[in-house]
Amino acid sequence: MTDLEEKTDRYERLLAEALDAADVAAAADSPFAEAATDFREMAASYLEDGRHFREAGDPVNALAAFSYGYGWLDAGVRVGLFAVPDDERGDLFTT
Repeated sequence: MTDLEEKTDRYERLLAEALDAADVAAAADSPFAEAATDFREMAASYLEDGRHFREAGDPVNALAAFSYGYGWLDAGVRVGLFAVPDDERGDLFTT
């Protein structure tokens, strides 16, 4: 169970930090900005869901929610929806 708790802690922290680091890269009137907003909302919703599951004593679903949320942001970075500072790119996102 300790391994599950460690992974859940790590992914919650990773998702929260990734949300803070990822800035929308597209012009505000671009359809890409709308897509980035959708990706960010999905990630933030999964962070909330994960925290809810964790509080309810369900670490498996908490970890799944944190992982899914991170996946939304990571995919957004990879396709160019988000700009990320170079010093955080390798630590927070796949390169």
